[in-house]
Amino acid sequence: MGRRLTDVSTPGRLAAAGEGLGQDELALAARNHGLPLEAMRYDVTPPGLHYVLTHYDIPHVPDEATWQLTVGGSVRHALTLSTADLRTYPPLTTRVTLECAGNGRALLVPRPVSQPWLLEAVGTAEWTGVPLRLLLEEAGVASDAVDVVFTGADHGVERGVEQDYQRSLPVGVALGDEPEVLVAYAMDGAPLPPQHGRPLRLVVPGWYGMTQVKWLRGITVIDTPFTGFQQSVAYRIKRDPDEAGEPVTRIAPRALVIPPGFPDFMSRTRVVAPGPVLLEGRAWSGAAPVTSVDVSTDGGATWQPAALEPDHGHHWAWRRWSFRWFAVPGDHVLGARAHDGAGNTQPLEQAWNRGGFANNLIQRVPVFCPDDTA
Repeated sequence: MGRRLTDVSTPGRLAAAGEGLGQDELALAARNHGLPLEAMRYDVTPPGLHYVLTHYDIPHVPDEATWQLTVGGSVRHALTLSTADLRTYPPLTTRVTLECAGNGRALLVPRPVSQPWLLEAVGTAEWTGVPLRLLLEEAGVASDAVDVVFTGADHGVERGVEQDYQRSLPVGVALGDEPEVLVAYAMDGAPLPPQHGRPLRLVVPGWYGMTQVKWLRGITVIDTPFTGFQQSVAYRIKRDPDEAGEPVTRIAPRALVIPPGFPDFMSRTRVVAPGPVLLEGRAWSGAAPVTSVDVSTDGGATWQPAALEPDHGHHWAWRRWSFRWFAVPGDHVLGARAHDGAGNTQPLEQAWNRGGFANNLIQRVPVFCPDDTA
């Protein structure tokens, strides 16, 4: 009997009790990389340090000039645009923090078997491009439009389903101007690197990374809800494999600590000298602006308010926070907790789901302060 796609593309599963990372997860971890947390000191993440998740292969684009973006479906006038055409529209640059929906997945028990993120799947960049709204207005969206579907050039198979990577947005979000959704062609003032979607990608401020379709080649307006794999099967928050679940959408609030002192090579335990230590980090949320950050130096037993910098007009980027701590000899566990203007707060205990999505449990940073008199 002949082999089928389902023979090489298996269903999602949970790791067994005590099961370590397998070769499949290690292969994913080698292909995709996270932000070294010490690089949060940069307001804008250097492109080579920004997190990367690629579902399938990075498409080879030998000649950007031949790339075409189509806008069609339920519109009055279909568009076919080259990258040169897109650069004739008024450009917009927006600083945006992107975070993978699976950030923190490897910390869950039981662990969903997939890209094994700890807490490093995040980065902030200045994206330049054309507001999606302008393209849709030029095409003329039909009055009965429901969703806008975005198709990337990356192609693969997942859980037995062969597919181009596709995601959608509700038409109201796609046409909105606060925030503006971008068809981006530049990152930090330079053409998009291949791993970040060269030559075109979608940037949706406030939404998790799966929404930010890379290698964008098609925009299709439809008059029914989109039911593609990445929308209706993947990226759903559910506890039971048979339930429909809730869609993953906006980024939950999170604060991370820039690891202080210096690390042990293997354990990553931080070492600090006794005395004053300036703790710093970043906080962000996709639902509403971050309003405050609390810091704990005793494993979450007590919390104290941190100083939170203004956003300086970058409403969709992370914000710097700081806290002065007096370290005494011994072992400590640091953490930070973000609160946003919509009343969302990082949980002290994480609700579990099968995909490991939107896991914003408070970070734990082990710190050792040696006793110099011992």
